[in-house]
Amino acid sequence: MWSSFIVQDEEIRTVNTSPGVHQPSGGLGGFLGSRGGGCKRRHITHSSSGDGISESQEGKIKLTLFMAVTGIMLSVLGVGTEFWVELKPSKSFYNNQTCLVVHYGLWKCCTKTFWVSDMDPKQEICGSLHLQGESNCTFFKFYTTGENIVLFQKTPEKDLTVVSAMFAIISLFLMVMGTICIIMAVNKGVQFFLKPAAVCFILSGVLIFLCLIVFHQSVLSFLASDQSIPLHHELSWSVTCVGCAGALVIFAGALFLVLALPYSPWEKCLPKKNSDI
Repeated sequence: MWSSFIVQDEEIRTVNTSPGVHQPSGGLGGFLGSRGGGCKRRHITHSSSGDGISESQEGKIKLTLFMAVTGIMLSVLGVGTEFWVELKPSKSFYNNQTCLVVHYGLWKCCTKTFWVSDMDPKQEICGSLHLQGESNCTFFKFYTTGENIVLFQKTPEKDLTVVSAMFAIISLFLMVMGTICIIMAVNKGVQFFLKPAAVCFILSGVLIFLCLIVFHQSVLSFLASDQSIPLHHELSWSVTCVGCAGALVIFAGALFLVLALPYSPWEKCLPKKNSDI
């Protein structure tokens, strides 16, 4: 059986080597070549259908994705840290030797005690956080047990804080979904995933700004709960990170939406002048 198979194979090879006859590639090489040609034909057909991504467009998508990833990193940094707002009483709130500064975010609250002698004598409120002092941090318990925290004989508005934290979590989830859509668009070479990615990024940026608005409202409600204790408050660098992140992801989502259009908006708005007179 094996000998007859070898003889037949040799006869086929002999017939194919005769002059003037077309010689197709035989064996495994011809099989792979035919499959490779089929792949090339499919690729050309796919790119000519108008739904594919060109090389120049792929570069723009990757650059916009880098901008969006930068926004995601800033969002994670801002949401995960506790430097959203700083509360500073007067230096004489407790005694004439030490004063207390409070800063908190969405999940954790920290207090820092300073020596009055280390601060500027002309300064009326407690010192900045960059000064050396004793720190003590604790997580908010109203996410687990419902117990609220007391700061300067006041209690923060926990409902507004929980709502702002929910906005932040949903926003991060939409950012991840948008990134997955862009990765699939680049890998598959289709523009279909650009539109849902654009919607995810724009919506996540809007939710980030809603998170900042609700959190700031919770701080104002906290300060207005008891006017007998004057407090100086200022938003810290975590809010700056989150705000910059929201602007970046919204801008990236708008760029993805432009790239998903079937035509170039620049060519539509600014048509080329006809050089032939």
